[in-house]
Amino acid sequence: MIIRIGFAPPLGSALAPDALAALACGLEREGFDSLWVSERATGPSGDPLVSLAYAAALTTRLKLGTAVLALPGRPPALLAKELATLDRLSGGRLLPAVGLGIRHPGEQQAFGVRREERAALLEEVLPLLRRFWAEDEVTHDGPRYRYERLRILPKPAAGGFDVWMGGAADAELRRAGRLADGWLASFVTPPDAERGRKTVQRAAAEAGRQIEEEHFGAVVPYRRGPLTPAAEERFARVRAIRGPAPLGSVIPTLEQTEAHLGRLVGAGLSKFVLVPLDAPADWDAELADVRDAVLHLQDRPGM
Repeated sequence: MIIRIGFAPPLGSALAPDALAALACGLEREGFDSLWVSERATGPSGDPLVSLAYAAALTTRLKLGTAVLALPGRPPALLAKELATLDRLSGGRLLPAVGLGIRHPGEQQAFGVRREERAALLEEVLPLLRRFWAEDEVTHDGPRYRYERLRILPKPAAGGFDVWMGGAADAELRRAGRLADGWLASFVTPPDAERGRKTVQRAAAEAGRQIEEEHFGAVVPYRRGPLTPAAEERFARVRAIRGPAPLGSVIPTLEQTEAHLGRLVGAGLSKFVLVPLDAPADWDAELADVRDAVLHLQDRPGM
């Protein structure tokens, strides 16, 4: 497995155009693999696809990922066109990772989908997206969507995408095994990452599928010092959902991040998205520090 290291802005941060430009251009200059943008319809951060389009116009090599894009509530035909268009305009650099969306009443209102409807919708929408990208015309009569010889252009640069999924609950992991091409964990300890990877692989095998060993990764938050009150609150929510875990096994300091990534590699993961807990005052200085701390791991065999 080959290690790749991407980067994402702090969750919920509102990046001004100059800050997003500094981040995207800095990542390309320093040699990072990819830029990832999360989805929070009701938060201060920008729309992920619009933000990635802006970053695409400023760069030539940097890959562009969604971590993760909520599918339920988006019309699949229009989304298929959006993603393919962004991929074409960026020269085939889009890396879509998708999911149900976060458990938040405001998000459910924004997407117009009740939480209990989302899993069934995702299971209908993701196969439809693949068909729109691969087939000239799509006819479909499903529980939510109906199409009669619908043609969607353009097609992605490579004719389709490897679509990754997030999630941590058993049902989400099994769904990733049945439907996705990769799994992107978040706020995960190395033991939980290994258990999640094996659950995804078992579900894929049971469905007659195989997910490449290279297609397991994690969003890895890091900190520069003590947690802020906001970060403490978020970590408490993660512990409430996932169980107790030492702080360093989920959110290492920048100095601990190399060793933490090594433990995740030992758990079978090789693709990483680093996320600072707080936005730095100077993106160039921050990326230089992260480069010195961990970027030497990139492109090395992980196991």
